[in-house]
Amino acid sequence: MALFDRDRIRALWKRGRRVLVRINQKVPPGLRLLLGLLLIVGGILGFLPVLGFWMIPLGIAVVWLDIRAFRRIRNGRGRG
Repeated sequence: MALFDRDRIRALWKRGRRVLVRINQKVPPGLRLLLGLLLIVGGILGFLPVLGFWMIPLGIAVVWLDIRAFRRIRNGRGRG
């Protein structure tokens, strides 16, 4: 049994991408940034029973959604 199964990794990437798309569509930009920062802080406390270290990369990805949107607006390539 392989430690890293390619099909499992692809399934995880697909699921993660779906979560990010849903967050990008449903959560307003300011709240999205706050959510990402809270996920990162919760991930740092991952040694606690409820929280986990998996929250750090998810939080970084959510914050990245906002940073990318702000950069697009600043460069004049906003939506629409």
